[in-house]
Amino acid sequence: MSNQKKQIIMNEITFWKQNKLLPGHYCDFLMTLYSEGNHSEEIEGKAKNAVISIEKRKKLSMATFFPIVAAVIVLLLFTIQYEWVVIGVAGVFAACCLVGAMYFAKKNKILATMLQLATALAALGVTLKACTSYFDGNNEMLYILLLVNCVFWLLSGIIMRIIYFSISGVLGLIIIIGTWMYF
Repeated sequence: MSNQKKQIIMNEITFWKQNKLLPGHYCDFLMTLYSEGNHSEEIEGKAKNAVISIEKRKKLSMATFFPIVAAVIVLLLFTIQYEWVVIGVAGVFAACCLVGAMYFAKKNKILATMLQLATALAALGVTLKACTSYFDGNNEMLYILLLVNCVFWLLSGIIMRIIYFSISGVLGLIIIIGTWMYF
């Protein structure tokens, strides 16, 4: 096995030991095994530094993400008169949330869920804003666009096996069709 692969494995073992994912004596055994008996504090120190640098990068990326989002929100508040800018930024935000949800889905279930919900709500917001901007007073177009959103949620729920999207899609379809027929 190459040294780079061994170092990656030893970094993971150190991470497991630091976060108590495995008992310490198991981690020590694995470190000795992968270091071929040369397990020393120096090797473990290198592994700890690698784990710490990964954690620092994650914190840095989150620290830069929130100010950017805040700046975009402030920008949107001051550009209300340009509706197409708001629609475009919200659309880009929805696309970024969708890509982020797919990326984080395997690593962090809660963050992926939050991004999926943000994507669905941002898409709904873009739809409603576009409808009120371009089809003001046209209720049929509003119902059609809301039906498209609910079908999107339903299909997303079925394809990705997400129960809350499926339920939202079905309930939304029932409510919108019932409202449309009643009024």
